[in-house]
Amino acid sequence: MKKYLAEMVGTFVLTFLGCGAAVSLNCGVDTASVVGTAIAFGLSVVAMAYAIGGISGCHINPAITLGVFLSGRMNSKDCGMYMLFQVIGAIIAAALLAFLVSTDPGLARGTATGANACASDNVINGLVAEIVLTFIFVLVVLGATSKTNGATNNFAGLAIGLALILIHLVGINYTGTSVNPARSIGPALFEGGKALSQLWVFIVGPFVGGALAALVWKVIEPADEKK
Repeated sequence: MKKYLAEMVGTFVLTFLGCGAAVSLNCGVDTASVVGTAIAFGLSVVAMAYAIGGISGCHINPAITLGVFLSGRMNSKDCGMYMLFQVIGAIIAAALLAFLVSTDPGLARGTATGANACASDNVINGLVAEIVLTFIFVLVVLGATSKTNGATNNFAGLAIGLALILIHLVGINYTGTSVNPARSIGPALFEGGKALSQLWVFIVGPFVGGALAALVWKVIEPADEKK
């Protein structure tokens, strides 16, 4: 149970800090807001990797959990429970953000919860972007946490966090960057409107990308990893 709770707390922190930065910086209005939001998401992952990595592995993302499961590193029960608690953590974080903004509507100059949405309502572009970006992200996670990496595993959290910053820098102008169904589900429930109607993009895209990353990893993984 501890590892499930750790995933809930970790996803709460990622969603609250990352999406909170998107709200506070009014992400998308200028380059500084995009860079700041990207850094917030990346540093949140780094912080949680070292805080709960030893408890649950710090997935805090259903797409990563799917990739780990399909690569043979976890069982189906843990996979389902991880995803459930990740979504719960994201919903709690989004609820808190929505409450804080509701006390001062002036804070929400763009989005009240940091919800995702496709630029110009182009869901095809958004779906492709989410698939490709999640594929890259989950592949980095699987490689960085591979047992064949030896001592470099100590820096896995840093590598993953930096990768997430890069992915946000690329993807924010297309979709706001999800690559994480939980991070999208929580805010969408409170944002409503376009965020809710397009939510499927941010569930299907990351899951497809995560599955593709696991497939590619199974092909290229070092022989020692398969033992």
